[in-house]
Amino acid sequence: MSKIRPNRKNQSRGGGPTYAALAILAVVILAVIGYLLLTPRKRPFQPLSPPVAGKESRPKVHRPGQRADLPAPPRVTPETLPATPPSVPPETPVKPPLKPEYPAEPPSEVEKAPLPAVVPGGKGRLAIIIDDMGAGMREARSLAAIGVPLTFAIIPGLRSCREVAAFAAGNGIETMIHLPMQSKGWPQQRLESNGLLVAMEEADIRERMEGFARDVPHAVGANNHMGSEFTEHEPQMSTVLGVLKGRGLFFIDSVTTPRSVGQRLAREMGVRSGRRSVFLDNEQNGAYIRGQLNQAVRQARKNGGAIAICHPHPATIATLAAALPTLQQQGVTLVPASRLVR
Repeated sequence: MSKIRPNRKNQSRGGGPTYAALAILAVVILAVIGYLLLTPRKRPFQPLSPPVAGKESRPKVHRPGQRADLPAPPRVTPETLPATPPSVPPETPVKPPLKPEYPAEPPSEVEKAPLPAVVPGGKGRLAIIIDDMGAGMREARSLAAIGVPLTFAIIPGLRSCREVAAFAAGNGIETMIHLPMQSKGWPQQRLESNGLLVAMEEADIRERMEGFARDVPHAVGANNHMGSEFTEHEPQMSTVLGVLKGRGLFFIDSVTTPRSVGQRLAREMGVRSGRRSVFLDNEQNGAYIRGQLNQAVRQARKNGGAIAICHPHPATIATLAAALPTLQQQGVTLVPASRLVR
Protein backbone atom coordinates (compact mmCIF):
# COMPACT_ATOMS: atom_id res chain seq x y z
CA MET A 1 0.00 0.00 0.00
CA SER A 2 1.52 3.24 -1.03
CA LYS A 3 2.01 6.31 1.37
CA ILE A 4 0.23 9.60 0.77
CA ARG A 5 2.72 12.54 0.19
CA PRO A 6 1.89 16.02 1.51
CA ASN A 7 1.08 18.76 -1.03
CA ARG A 8 4.07 21.18 -0.87
CA LYS A 9 2.38 23.66 -3.12
CA ASN A 10 -0.48 24.19 -0.75
CA GLN A 11 1.88 24.68 2.27
CA SER A 12 3.83 27.49 0.62
CA ARG A 13 0.74 29.36 -0.33
CA GLY A 14 -0.62 29.20 3.21
CA GLY A 15 2.56 31.03 4.70
CA GLY A 16 2.58 33.96 2.24
CA PRO A 17 0.14 36.24 4.03
CA THR A 18 2.05 35.94 7.31
CA TYR A 19 5.31 37.22 5.86
CA ALA A 20 3.59 40.06 4.12
CA ALA A 21 1.88 41.21 7.29
CA LEU A 22 5.15 41.21 9.18
CA ALA A 23 6.83 43.24 6.49
CA ILE A 24 4.08 45.84 6.49
CA LEU A 25 4.22 46.06 10.30
CA ALA A 26 7.96 46.59 10.19
CA VAL A 27 7.61 49.38 7.66
CA VAL A 28 4.98 51.09 9.80
CA ILE A 29 7.16 50.85 12.91
CA LEU A 30 10.16 52.26 11.07
CA ALA A 31 8.03 55.10 9.72
CA VAL A 32 6.78 55.97 13.21
CA ILE A 33 10.31 55.88 14.63
CA GLY A 34 11.59 58.02 11.78
CA TYR A 35 8.79 60.49 12.28
CA LEU A 36 9.54 60.77 15.99
CA LEU A 37 13.24 61.21 15.39
CA LEU A 38 13.05 63.66 12.54
CA THR A 39 10.21 65.88 13.77
CA PRO A 40 11.66 68.85 16.03
CA ARG A 41 10.21 69.24 19.45
CA LYS A 42 8.45 72.48 20.23
CA ARG A 43 9.97 74.43 23.15
CA PRO A 44 7.62 76.04 25.60
CA PHE A 45 7.23 79.81 25.15
CA GLN A 46 9.33 81.86 27.54
CA PRO A 47 8.52 85.56 27.80
CA LEU A 48 11.47 87.96 27.56
CA SER A 49 12.39 89.44 30.89
CA PRO A 50 12.39 93.25 30.88
CA PRO A 51 15.84 94.95 31.00
CA VAL A 52 17.15 95.86 34.44
CA ALA A 53 17.29 99.57 35.08
CA GLY A 54 20.81 100.99 34.89
CA LYS A 55 22.18 98.15 32.77
CA GLU A 56 22.66 98.06 29.06
CA SER A 57 20.47 95.59 27.13
CA ARG A 58 23.08 95.07 24.44
CA PRO A 59 24.93 91.72 24.43
CA LYS A 60 28.43 91.70 25.83
CA VAL A 61 31.17 91.81 23.26
CA HIS A 62 34.34 89.88 23.82
CA ARG A 63 37.30 92.12 23.07
CA PRO A 64 40.61 90.72 21.82
CA GLY A 65 43.09 90.14 24.63
CA GLN A 66 40.33 90.25 27.25
CA ARG A 67 39.47 87.17 29.25
CA ALA A 68 35.94 86.00 28.58
CA ASP A 69 35.22 85.33 32.24
CA LEU A 70 36.09 88.88 33.32
CA PRO A 71 33.68 91.78 33.03
CA ALA A 72 34.38 94.35 30.39
CA PRO A 73 36.08 97.52 31.65
CA PRO A 74 33.70 100.34 32.60
CA ARG A 75 32.82 102.82 29.95
CA VAL A 76 34.40 106.24 30.28
CA THR A 77 31.70 108.86 30.25
CA PRO A 78 32.06 112.66 30.32
CA GLU A 79 31.05 112.62 34.00
CA THR A 80 34.02 110.37 34.90
CA LEU A 81 36.61 112.46 33.12
CA PRO A 82 38.51 115.02 35.23
CA ALA A 83 37.76 118.60 34.48
CA THR A 84 40.42 120.04 32.21
CA PRO A 85 41.22 123.67 32.96
CA PRO A 86 41.20 126.01 30.02
CA SER A 87 44.51 126.56 28.35
CA VAL A 88 45.95 129.63 30.05
CA PRO A 89 49.55 130.70 29.53
CA PRO A 90 51.47 130.54 32.83
CA GLU A 91 52.33 133.77 34.53
CA THR A 92 55.89 134.92 34.23
CA PRO A 93 57.19 135.36 37.79
CA VAL A 94 58.86 138.62 38.68
CA LYS A 95 62.53 137.84 39.24
CA PRO A 96 65.41 139.89 40.59
CA PRO A 97 67.48 141.49 37.83
CA LEU A 98 70.17 138.82 38.07
CA LYS A 99 70.79 135.70 40.08
CA PRO A 100 72.73 136.63 43.23
CA GLU A 101 76.26 135.34 43.51
CA TYR A 102 76.86 133.36 46.68
CA PRO A 103 80.22 132.36 48.12
CA ALA A 104 81.31 128.75 48.42
CA GLU A 105 80.62 128.19 52.09
CA PRO A 106 79.14 125.23 53.99
CA PRO A 107 75.43 125.77 54.68
CA SER A 108 74.43 125.98 58.29
CA GLU A 109 72.15 123.40 59.83
CA VAL A 110 68.49 124.22 59.26
CA GLU A 111 66.78 124.75 62.58
CA LYS A 112 63.06 124.52 63.08
CA ALA A 113 63.16 125.40 66.77
CA PRO A 114 62.03 128.82 68.02
CA LEU A 115 64.51 131.67 68.12
CA PRO A 116 66.93 131.59 71.08
CA ALA A 117 65.55 132.33 74.52
CA VAL A 118 65.75 135.78 76.04
CA VAL A 119 69.03 136.63 77.70
CA PRO A 120 68.63 139.41 80.27
CA GLY A 121 70.71 142.42 79.35
CA GLY A 122 71.51 141.05 75.87
CA LYS A 123 73.19 143.70 73.73
CA GLY A 124 73.46 141.88 70.41
CA ARG A 125 72.77 144.08 67.39
CA LEU A 126 71.71 142.69 64.03
CA ALA A 127 71.60 144.55 60.70
CA ILE A 128 69.66 143.03 57.80
CA ILE A 129 70.53 144.27 54.30
CA ILE A 130 68.04 143.59 51.50
CA ASP A 131 70.11 143.27 48.31
CA ASP A 132 68.90 143.65 44.70
CA MET A 133 66.34 146.35 45.42
CA GLY A 134 65.20 148.66 42.62
CA ALA A 135 63.36 146.30 40.27
CA GLY A 136 59.90 147.30 41.52
CA MET A 137 57.92 148.97 44.28
CA ARG A 138 55.87 146.00 45.51
CA GLU A 139 58.78 144.42 47.39
CA ALA A 140 59.78 147.78 48.87
CA ARG A 141 56.29 148.36 50.27
CA SER A 142 56.03 144.81 51.66
CA LEU A 143 59.35 145.14 53.48
CA ALA A 144 58.54 148.59 54.83
CA ALA A 145 55.26 147.24 56.21
CA ILE A 146 57.17 144.91 58.56
CA GLY A 147 57.91 148.00 60.63
CA VAL A 148 61.49 147.22 61.73
CA PRO A 149 64.85 148.80 60.83
CA LEU A 150 66.12 147.40 57.51
CA THR A 151 68.67 148.59 54.96
CA PHE A 152 67.87 148.59 51.23
CA ALA A 153 70.83 147.92 48.89
CA ILE A 154 69.62 149.33 45.55
CA ILE A 155 71.15 148.35 42.20
CA PRO A 156 71.69 151.58 40.22
CA GLY A 157 70.21 151.64 36.76
CA LEU A 158 67.23 149.37 37.45
CA ARG A 159 63.89 150.66 36.19
CA SER A 160 62.57 151.59 39.66
CA CYS A 161 65.85 152.36 41.43
CA ARG A 162 65.15 156.08 41.93
CA GLU A 163 61.54 155.48 42.91
CA VAL A 164 62.57 152.89 45.51
CA ALA A 165 65.30 155.22 46.79
CA ALA A 166 62.80 158.06 47.22
CA PHE A 167 60.28 155.75 48.89
CA ALA A 168 62.90 154.50 51.34
CA ALA A 169 64.01 158.03 52.19
CA GLY A 170 60.40 159.06 52.79
CA ASN A 171 59.85 156.13 55.15
CA GLY A 172 63.07 156.43 57.15
CA ILE A 173 64.67 153.34 55.59
CA GLU A 174 68.43 153.43 55.19
CA THR A 175 69.76 152.90 51.64
CA MET A 176 73.03 151.73 50.12
CA ILE A 177 74.40 151.48 46.57
CA HIS A 178 74.50 147.83 45.51
CA LEU A 179 77.58 148.02 43.26
CA PRO A 180 77.36 145.67 40.24
CA MET A 181 80.78 144.04 39.79
CA GLN A 182 82.33 141.39 37.57
CA SER A 183 82.03 137.80 38.79
CA LYS A 184 84.26 134.83 38.03
CA GLY A 185 81.51 133.47 35.80
CA TRP A 186 81.43 136.54 33.55
CA PRO A 187 80.57 136.82 30.66
CA GLN A 188 78.62 133.54 30.83
CA GLN A 189 77.14 134.84 34.06
CA ARG A 190 75.41 138.01 32.98
CA LEU A 191 76.21 141.38 34.53
CA GLU A 192 74.22 144.61 34.39
CA SER A 193 75.22 146.79 31.47
CA ASN A 194 76.61 149.42 33.86
CA GLY A 195 78.64 146.89 35.87
CA LEU A 196 82.27 147.41 36.89
CA LEU A 197 84.80 145.26 35.01
CA VAL A 198 88.39 144.44 35.92
CA ALA A 199 89.58 145.55 32.46
CA MET A 200 88.18 149.09 32.87
CA GLU A 201 90.38 152.14 33.13
CA GLU A 202 90.38 154.06 36.41
CA ALA A 203 88.55 156.99 34.81
CA ASP A 204 85.78 154.71 33.58
CA ILE A 205 85.34 153.19 37.02
CA ARG A 206 85.11 156.64 38.60
CA GLU A 207 82.59 157.81 36.02
CA ARG A 208 80.33 154.84 36.65
CA MET A 209 80.63 155.27 40.41
CA GLU A 210 79.45 158.86 40.10
CA GLY A 211 76.48 157.69 38.04
CA PHE A 212 75.63 155.14 40.73
CA ALA A 213 75.54 157.88 43.35
CA ARG A 214 73.11 159.92 41.25
CA ASP A 215 70.71 156.95 40.96
CA VAL A 216 70.69 156.38 44.73
CA PRO A 217 71.10 159.95 46.04
CA HIS A 218 70.34 159.26 49.71
CA ALA A 219 72.73 156.30 50.06
CA VAL A 220 74.93 156.26 53.16
CA GLY A 221 77.12 153.35 52.05
CA ALA A 222 77.69 150.63 49.46
CA ASN A 223 78.23 146.90 49.11
CA ASN A 224 79.12 144.68 46.16
CA HIS A 225 76.60 142.94 43.90
CA MET A 226 78.33 139.71 42.77
CA GLY A 227 81.99 140.77 42.29
CA SER A 228 83.81 137.52 43.08
CA GLU A 229 86.40 138.52 40.43
CA PHE A 230 86.44 142.30 40.82
CA THR A 231 86.85 142.36 44.62
CA GLU A 232 90.05 140.30 44.36
CA HIS A 233 91.85 143.07 42.41
CA GLU A 234 93.41 145.73 44.63
CA PRO A 235 93.95 148.52 42.05
CA GLN A 236 90.31 148.46 40.91
CA MET A 237 88.98 148.24 44.46
CA SER A 238 91.20 151.16 45.47
CA THR A 239 89.46 153.30 42.85
CA VAL A 240 86.01 152.27 44.09
CA LEU A 241 86.87 152.87 47.74
CA GLY A 242 88.45 156.23 46.88
CA VAL A 243 85.14 157.43 45.40
CA LEU A 244 83.21 156.17 48.44
CA LYS A 245 85.61 157.91 50.82
CA GLY A 246 85.28 161.18 48.91
CA ARG A 247 81.50 161.02 49.36
CA GLY A 248 81.65 159.96 53.01
CA LEU A 249 80.12 156.53 52.30
CA PHE A 250 81.00 153.30 54.08
CA PHE A 251 81.67 149.92 52.42
CA ILE A 252 80.33 146.51 53.46
CA ASP A 253 82.03 143.53 51.85
CA SER A 254 79.43 140.95 50.78
CA VAL A 255 82.28 138.37 50.71
CA THR A 256 81.37 136.59 47.49
CA THR A 257 84.94 135.27 47.41
CA PRO A 258 87.19 134.34 50.36
CA ARG A 259 90.04 136.25 48.65
CA SER A 260 88.27 139.61 48.64
CA VAL A 261 90.51 142.56 49.48
CA GLY A 262 87.54 144.87 50.13
CA GLN A 263 87.42 145.20 53.90
CA ARG A 264 91.17 145.09 54.45
CA LEU A 265 91.80 147.76 51.83
CA ALA A 266 88.95 149.92 53.16
CA ARG A 267 90.49 149.97 56.62
CA GLU A 268 93.90 150.78 55.20
CA MET A 269 92.36 153.71 53.29
CA GLY A 270 90.37 154.98 56.28
CA VAL A 271 86.96 154.02 54.85
CA ARG A 272 84.42 152.86 57.41
CA SER A 273 83.67 149.24 56.65
CA GLY A 274 81.98 146.03 57.69
CA ARG A 275 81.66 142.44 56.55
CA ARG A 276 78.72 140.18 55.80
CA SER A 277 78.20 137.52 58.49
CA VAL A 278 75.38 135.36 57.10
CA PHE A 279 73.44 134.94 53.87
CA LEU A 280 69.85 134.24 54.88
CA ASP A 281 68.28 132.91 51.70
CA ASN A 282 70.67 130.82 49.60
CA GLU A 283 67.70 128.43 49.53
CA GLN A 284 64.16 129.65 49.03
CA ASN A 285 62.16 127.98 51.77
CA GLY A 286 60.99 129.27 55.11
CA ALA A 287 62.64 126.60 57.26
CA TYR A 288 66.07 127.27 55.77
CA ILE A 289 65.71 131.04 56.05
CA ARG A 290 64.61 130.78 59.68
CA GLY A 291 67.59 128.54 60.44
CA GLN A 292 69.96 131.11 58.92
CA LEU A 293 68.25 133.86 60.89
CA ASN A 294 68.82 131.86 64.07
CA GLN A 295 72.50 131.65 63.16
CA ALA A 296 72.66 135.42 62.66
CA VAL A 297 71.01 135.95 66.06
CA ARG A 298 73.58 133.72 67.75
CA GLN A 299 76.46 135.57 66.11
CA ALA A 300 74.99 138.94 67.08
CA ARG A 301 74.67 137.88 70.71
CA LYS A 302 78.11 136.25 70.80
CA ASN A 303 80.07 139.00 69.01
CA GLY A 304 77.93 142.00 69.89
CA GLY A 305 76.83 142.50 66.27
CA ALA A 306 76.22 140.71 62.97
CA ILE A 307 75.33 141.68 59.40
CA ALA A 308 72.91 139.47 57.48
CA ILE A 309 72.17 139.79 53.76
CA CYS A 310 69.09 138.54 51.92
CA HIS A 311 67.01 139.30 48.83
CA PRO A 312 63.42 140.41 48.18
CA HIS A 313 62.07 136.96 47.33
CA PRO A 314 58.50 136.10 48.45
CA ALA A 315 59.64 133.36 50.87
CA THR A 316 62.23 135.70 52.40
CA ILE A 317 59.77 138.55 52.89
CA ALA A 318 57.18 136.23 54.45
CA THR A 319 59.72 134.74 56.87
CA LEU A 320 61.09 138.13 57.90
CA ALA A 321 57.57 139.49 58.43
CA ALA A 322 56.79 136.61 60.80
CA ALA A 323 60.08 136.58 62.73
CA LEU A 324 61.51 140.10 62.94
CA PRO A 325 58.81 141.89 65.00
CA THR A 326 59.54 139.61 67.98
CA LEU A 327 63.32 139.55 67.57
CA GLN A 328 63.94 142.17 70.25
CA GLN A 329 62.37 139.82 72.80
CA GLN A 330 65.26 137.43 72.12
CA GLY A 331 67.92 139.82 73.38
CA VAL A 332 68.82 141.20 69.93
CA THR A 333 68.20 144.68 68.57
CA LEU A 334 67.67 145.32 64.86
CA VAL A 335 69.70 148.28 63.62
CA PRO A 336 70.54 149.89 60.25
CA ALA A 337 73.76 148.67 58.65
CA SER A 338 75.48 152.01 59.31
CA ARG A 339 75.44 151.21 63.04
CA LEU A 340 77.75 148.22 62.56
CA VAL A 341 80.56 149.72 60.46
CA ARG A 342 83.75 151.17 61.88
